[in-house]
Amino acid sequence: MPKPKKRSNRAAGTEVDEYAAQEDFEYKLRGLIDLTMDKSAKTRQAALEGLKTGLSSKLLYDFIMERRMTLTDSIERCLKKGKSEEQQVAAALACLLCCQLGSGIESEEVFRTIAPVLKSIVCDRSASTQARQACATYLGLCCFVATDDIEDLYTTMECMENLFTKQYHSESGADNCSALHIQALQSWALLLTICHNSEVKKKLDIHLPKLPRLLSCGDVNMRIAAGETLALLFELAREADADFYFEDLEPLTQTLKSLATDCNKHRAKIDRRKQRSVFRDVLKAIEEGDFQPETIRFGRERMHIDSWVKRLTYGTFKELFGSGMQYHLLTNVFLRSIFELGPPMLLDTATIKAMKVSREERHLNNSAAFKARTKARSKLRDKRVDVGEFL
Repeated sequence: MPKPKKRSNRAAGTEVDEYAAQEDFEYKLRGLIDLTMDKSAKTRQAALEGLKTGLSSKLLYDFIMERRMTLTDSIERCLKKGKSEEQQVAAALACLLCCQLGSGIESEEVFRTIAPVLKSIVCDRSASTQARQACATYLGLCCFVATDDIEDLYTTMECMENLFTKQYHSESGADNCSALHIQALQSWALLLTICHNSEVKKKLDIHLPKLPRLLSCGDVNMRIAAGETLALLFELAREADADFYFEDLEPLTQTLKSLATDCNKHRAKIDRRKQRSVFRDVLKAIEEGDFQPETIRFGRERMHIDSWVKRLTYGTFKELFGSGMQYHLLTNVFLRSIFELGPPMLLDTATIKAMKVSREERHLNNSAAFKARTKARSKLRDKRVDVGEFL
């Protein structure tokens, strides 16, 4: 009878090293959780930043389940006690906590505790714009992830509507709070994608006639956000009703064509270029129901972004996870369920490590990309050709 094969010392050593590294990592996280209760604002913020990095770069379900109440209390305290920067990081951490726990009772408990504080900051005119912005973004995403209660969904959307609809009544279509209103509009649009068709139709009736006003806003980012939201609304409308018809389609398409070919010298060149690139896609979406697909590669897998709904959802989560997005797409069951990727594939350590590009490789890649862009621009400069940005 053949003897069973023994694992090599190298393989056993690797497992021991990985276990030790995980133990060390969790030990550091426990220390950071304790530091979120420190009297020093600087220390608390540094601890929150460390926890945010940890939760965005690894899957820590068991670790978090044991400490979710402590983490929730710490986040709530930092949101109430902290100033602008601390509040921004705490809001992002609340969202990461919900994403780690996935959709269920535990994340809903986190949402129920944190949501009132986030709403309070969003509506507080004495709070910094940056803090209100972050809270609007992460309140929307927390609601998207955690709540199953339709009332929570609708009240969160109403909170966002109360912000961005102020732009409807602005004479110039712009004010000092436009960055906050952009985040509120995007969070509202994200939540609309999980509403029932009957609610979608109600919101369309209210907002489709008014949203085009934001296309004349002085802030290029607001114009772009409004255009992308209109494209998403048209997509949802056509899914809800195959015979959907918008009465003011002709003046809207004329405005979009103007923005897609804008040569206004009073606007910055980079703003005009970015605007033209986006509004060409928006115009196709509204006129023809067309979408320019893109492919996201992670590990051995790939995901097709083939709709405005999917694009907004992916972009929102990517902003939250940052460089950890690929890792979470590979391993996070909840995130994979949102994008219909199925259960996680079995991954070996080498595959995960291969995703982490070294500093030297990044430098070489960036240098090569810079040279390629320089050559391309040299060829196109005389022709005055628009170069669309790769998102």
